[in-house]
Amino acid sequence: MLIFARVAGLALGALVSLTTLAGAADPVSLRLNWYLGGLHAPFYYGKEKGYFAEQGIDLTINEGRGSVAAAQAIAAGSDTFGMADAGTLMLTASKGAEIKAVMSLLNTSGFGIISLEETGIKSPADLQGKRLAISAGDALTQLFPALAKANNIDASKVNLVQMDPAAKVVAVLEKRVDALLGGIDDQFFLIEQKGPKAAALRFADHGANTVGITIIANQATVKSKPDLVKRFVAAATRSWDEAKKNPEAAVDAALKVKPELNKESTLKQLKVDLDLLDTPATKGKGVGFAADADWETTKRLLTEYRDLKTDKPASAFYTNEFLPR
Repeated sequence: MLIFARVAGLALGALVSLTTLAGAADPVSLRLNWYLGGLHAPFYYGKEKGYFAEQGIDLTINEGRGSVAAAQAIAAGSDTFGMADAGTLMLTASKGAEIKAVMSLLNTSGFGIISLEETGIKSPADLQGKRLAISAGDALTQLFPALAKANNIDASKVNLVQMDPAAKVVAVLEKRVDALLGGIDDQFFLIEQKGPKAAALRFADHGANTVGITIIANQATVKSKPDLVKRFVAAATRSWDEAKKNPEAAVDAALKVKPELNKESTLKQLKVDLDLLDTPATKGKGVGFAADADWETTKRLLTEYRDLKTDKPASAFYTNEFLPR
């Protein structure tokens, strides 16, 4: 009886411990940079597979409305982590927002010139004399002069047609413009969903690369909860590593949350994003690694073309300290 009582006591103790651990998971929210798409599928996959739960994290994923809104939400403490491009991060932080990148997710920019393949735009030089749809004030439009300069294009010979972002794809399809400034993992596939074959020129391949999407956190979180940040980054990097091995499963996880997504298009988007993870400076360093050379280039382009004003080095805006070693 005594032995039974001890065993029963141990079993009860273990049950209490498990219950305590289960209840001790830290509530964490991730604010996406946009509506759920291929770029975000790995996070849903990691949540489904239990990678975040294994790190003691109860993850809630919230859709977003752009990098600026995500950066503002993190600065205000509305969400624990967020997704924002490095340019938005630097510009927002330079104006006083206490935010920092804890993962440099897409180190290659997804910015590009998107057109119908039949238009014949195969190099930046082919843009001269063409009509290019832009949206005033957005990051792509502000960085277009950098692309033009790097490729010796006379920007005055490119007819820039301003319009709402949502109208650009329709304008290309209706041939009211020859190309648009957009995302190679976004507008490219919106065009192909309608039937025509699309073509894309990446800024990154033509001398105007900036670090793309990063995972950001409030500086207060970084300083006061470093263990939480480390556990989140561990789960996030594992999620992306596994999504690289099985992108279809990652997309399936996203479809369970948002069934109206087009599976084929979402999978294509994710595969493009997987190709944007690295630059030559980050190759082999693991998902999320930030290379100072890439961030310094980004800072230089932002200073010259997007009116970034800061006396801080690029390294002040990111850290690699939480990455798995």
